Amino acid sequence: MSLHEELTAVQHCLDDLVRTVGRLERSLARLREDAAGRPGTPDHPTDMVTITEAPYDATLWTDSDDEGLGVRGRHAP
Repeated sequence: MSLHEELTAVQHCLDDLVRTVGRLERSLARLREDAAGRPGTPDHPTDMVTITEAPYDATLWTDSDDEGLGVRGRHAP
């Protein structure tokens, strides 16, 4: 395959990519328009949860594993 043929093939692939990205952008815009104003979307949350600044009860963490560190008091073999 000559350099000119390879460049032509690359140009066709780029053109296809540009068309596909354009279609995806239009689809995403339509989805956003459809979801706008619909309850439960990030723009319109249905339930708000208030998190207090009070410290958590330490007993919640009793017998819990430290993620990535394993169980307290145990040593690796």
